Amino acid sequence: MFSFLAGQRPQWRRALGASRRLTLFTLLAGLLTTLTVVAPSASAADGQIVGLAGKCVDVAWADSTNGTPVQLHDCTGNNAQLWSNPGDGTLRALGKCLDVVDMSTADGAGVQLWDCTGNPNQQWVVTSARDIVNPAADKCLDVRDKNSANGTRLQIWTCTGASNQKWTAPAAGGSNTSGFVVSESQFNQMFPSRNSFYSYSGLVQALSSYPGFATTGSDTVKKREAAAFLANVDHETGHLVFVVEQNTANYSHYCDWSQSYGCPAGQSAYYGRGPIQLSWNFNYKAAGDALGIDLLHNPSLVQTNSAVAWRTGLWFWNTSTGAGTMTAHNAMVNDKGFGQTIRTINGSLECDGKNPGQVESRVTAYRNFTAILGVSPGSNLYC
Repeated sequence: MFSFLAGQRPQWRRALGASRRLTLFTLLAGLLTTLTVVAPSASAADGQIVGLAGKCVDVAWADSTNGTPVQLHDCTGNNAQLWSNPGDGTLRALGKCLDVVDMSTADGAGVQLWDCTGNPNQQWVVTSARDIVNPAADKCLDVRDKNSANGTRLQIWTCTGASNQKWTAPAAGGSNTSGFVVSESQFNQMFPSRNSFYSYSGLVQALSSYPGFATTGSDTVKKREAAAFLANVDHETGHLVFVVEQNTANYSHYCDWSQSYGCPAGQSAYYGRGPIQLSWNFNYKAAGDALGIDLLHNPSLVQTNSAVAWRTGLWFWNTSTGAGTMTAHNAMVNDKGFGQTIRTINGSLECDGKNPGQVESRVTAYRNFTAILGVSPGSNLYC
């Protein structure tokens, strides 16, 4: 296994199923620019967004021009107050998106109407606590100065739980019939620029291999575990962009001929693949044996079959202690905290102050994903 933001792990970890590949972080920016946003299939839910003093989120002058301020106003029922929540993380009116001005993350940044771009400043989470959160800024939609007068500009501000940050908004379009605690629309919201190979349906199919995953404990624990797995996967694959290891020069390094079964698929066949980048012949064999799939002879299944790829990620999550003392699954269901999942996955290179930037990247994703699922992240987030 490997992290896109980390160096190769030492070979001694191979018995734990956690050898990983070199990073090529510089490739990420170039590849991300070529990707398209994956649109959810769910239909939008439409309605007013009602907040302070029973007033509505309103597009000033019902003007759909880019940059038109969004304000508080008496509810009139006109189209300037009709918002859709299509399930892709956006809130839309008059055919455009609710947008934080200049992609700012600062307290007091105004919100406006703008062409939908898929950028983080147009992503919003309607939580069960009635906050409307922009995860990129980790701030709430807020009525400026708690002023309920018509025309008061809306902004983002640090979430306080005050009445000027509470809203009744349309629910996300579509229903969750998968049984997974993460709906398809939430999954799309988490990974708006993902590689289409990493499909939601593939993930849902894979869940049957580890029925205890994200089904153990309270609803909060279930959602935290799902968010933790997806946050680590997000970091490992550059936001679910990379399916295979990008450094082809490493491919021939992952065959351990000391194993009795050798490398039947070839010297260079066991490079990193999938959401936690399965690598080395012994890891392909161990994962395949656990899943009932002959991955030793057919390693390419991990890059051609979405459900198989997700299954290998869940195999590591649920069975390997890696550089830690517990599996990532046990860390989450036993309330040991997200930090222990980082230690399991890449603790030898990241934890105990070795690479705080990588740890912060994982924690940021986890906080964003728990916000999308409407739960708190819990304690012990760092390793």
